[in-house]
Amino acid sequence: MRVLVTGGAGFIGSHVADAFLTRGDDVVVVDDLSTGREENVPTGARLERIDIVDEVALDRVFAFDPQLVCHLAAQASVTVSVERPRFDCSVNVAGTLNVCEAARKRGASVVFASTGGALYGDDAPRPTSEDFRPQPLSPYGASKLAAEAYVTTWARLFDAPNVVLRLANVYGPRQNPHGEAGVVAIFSRRLLDGEPPPLRGEGRPTRDYVYATDVANAFVAAAAARRPGTYNVGSGHETSTAQLLELLQHAAGTSIEPLLPELRAGELRASALDPSLGERELGWRATVDLEDGLRRTLDWFRG
Repeated sequence: MRVLVTGGAGFIGSHVADAFLTRGDDVVVVDDLSTGREENVPTGARLERIDIVDEVALDRVFAFDPQLVCHLAAQASVTVSVERPRFDCSVNVAGTLNVCEAARKRGASVVFASTGGALYGDDAPRPTSEDFRPQPLSPYGASKLAAEAYVTTWARLFDAPNVVLRLANVYGPRQNPHGEAGVVAIFSRRLLDGEPPPLRGEGRPTRDYVYATDVANAFVAAAAARRPGTYNVGSGHETSTAQLLELLQHAAGTSIEPLLPELRAGELRASALDPSLGERELGWRATVDLEDGLRRTLDWFRG
């Protein structure tokens, strides 16, 4: 299969590109390298340095004639979305529309990386199923919801097997430890450097943590099933950041007192996703348990 991965030089996107290359597929990565890194692009994939907001340039890349587009390129910072909502919208909404149109012209299906927690909001029952009405807390969540609407509308309008994957908190190798998101990467780097990790909200916020290779396998499962729909991609388990830090301290052999900053505007207080629909219809489920995944992540950061 010919596969195009937008955001394929990023943390999650590079794992997705890896998974399709392992199957023997031809893979082209589209990334503007604003947050992605060229060294993340797996050997065997071709990198095209393009911004998805640039409709003309994007359309040129689609001369590759992909059969599948895994769309992960995004503005992914909640803080940036609050400070610059129009920029967030231009990338996540207009950029996604550009991808949908380019895919339609080539007859390619789209598997779109959306968000789980930032979409459902704090009042969702946990674990949250896909039929809960989204209540985004930030412009980032709102832009992802709008992008979902384009992906699913294009599926109905043009009879395409487009899929939306609502991702839980993804962690693992290649995640940036210096950004605002990616608490596992941030904690890992700080602990290994002997520095106090920032435990926001006194460690009370909860998340559903899912390992990067499991997420990549969800994209492969969605492509194989060719079944349009919206699916949660998570473990179904809720873990507080305090519990997460305790597990990482144990794995790293450290006992460093954390910093205790406040939560930022738009940050979610609790999240866990119900992955049962994806297991029934796509045959996918998370296989890497949290403790094992944290050990693997620490080993990667150790180098």
